[in-house]
Amino acid sequence: MAKAVLIVCDGMGDLPDARGRTPLSAARKPNMDRLAREGINGLMHTIGRGIIPGSDTAHLALFGYDPRCYYSGRGVFEALGAGLKLEHGDVAFRCNFATVGKGMGIIDRRAGRIGSAEAKVLGKALDGVVIGGAKIIFKPTVEHRAALVLRGKGLSCRITDADPHEADNARVLMAKPLDDSKEAKRTAGIVNEFVRKSHEILEKHPLNLRRKAAGLLPANVALPRGAGIYEKPPLLGERFGIKAGCVAGGALYKGVAKFVGMDVVDVKGATGGLDTDVMAKGKAALALLKKGYDFAFIHVKGTDNCGHDGDFDGKRKMIERIDAMVGLVMKGCGKGTFIAVTADHTTSCMKKRHSSEPVPFALWGPGLRGDEVQRFDELSCAKGGLGQFKGLAVMPMLLDLMGKEHVYGS
Repeated sequence: MAKAVLIVCDGMGDLPDARGRTPLSAARKPNMDRLAREGINGLMHTIGRGIIPGSDTAHLALFGYDPRCYYSGRGVFEALGAGLKLEHGDVAFRCNFATVGKGMGIIDRRAGRIGSAEAKVLGKALDGVVIGGAKIIFKPTVEHRAALVLRGKGLSCRITDADPHEADNARVLMAKPLDDSKEAKRTAGIVNEFVRKSHEILEKHPLNLRRKAAGLLPANVALPRGAGIYEKPPLLGERFGIKAGCVAGGALYKGVAKFVGMDVVDVKGATGGLDTDVMAKGKAALALLKKGYDFAFIHVKGTDNCGHDGDFDGKRKMIERIDAMVGLVMKGCGKGTFIAVTADHTTSCMKKRHSSEPVPFALWGPGLRGDEVQRFDELSCAKGGLGQFKGLAVMPMLLDLMGKEHVYGS
């Protein structure tokens, strides 16, 4: 039975600069170009035409899960990616340690980018608190980031954020219910009390007192956002009959993979940043295939980071590093394996944000029809044999090639 590898280069799609180049077209990438030249190509609208994808909803679609049915909020994926085990009905949030002053005015949403080790110490002071009958489960992840879970009866994810999403000169928001249900009203009250209590606990914490004495910003409040309620979906193995594994550094991507039933491999050096060890990721994916996995998913975050920073040259260099990993996987995967390379969305270096333009997609393996595309980039793939399609089409394509798809109808 054939196998498949899906390589997602986060935010790799881009718009042309004044010279008509994108980081992908400017990069030296012999392996991706070979993959495009020998395979079949197209452009993918991860969610749909004109829709700006979030990384969470984009990955759900790529795995064959319609976000309109399976997405309730990012918090669930952050919590799963942080290693928390969720129960049906848990309400989860992504969270920031932040610095606030008088009147809960925000000084820094990232608490001076507090280190992961210090954040872990502060997190222990918040974990296990009970508010309004709900148990607080709190776990820091990387630097200022954390996951928050409310566990109890009668909870809802239909509430607004406490985090204003603004860098400075804003105030902590009061969470509000988005409907008239008693569950939403109760949950909003619990979140507001959690924020108040987090400030009370963290303001006096010895670690923050030491930070202040050293002239550093204290991490003196936790700000929740992205509420989602956990309802277990049908898993990949149940739906498609495949054993799937994930190689990623960022908590979000691990979380989405766990949500749909993938086994997540921890890889030394997989940081989710520009310093990530892309070759180690490729080797880990090959090891999954050798262990009997049918499907391996590889995620690389660095291209998106550069796009948000407006760093054209940094993005180009990151693509060239990823290209070496693509070559490793192509060489080591063996006959009968299909490899797809794409992005989850466009992150424009000019706009410094996600945008709605479709992303290039290349599929390589035995017995494909092929096309006349010679290079892997946004303009070249627009001429490919796959045309333009939605992200929800990716998994059915791979399943058919793997011999796992079924006839629609009689």
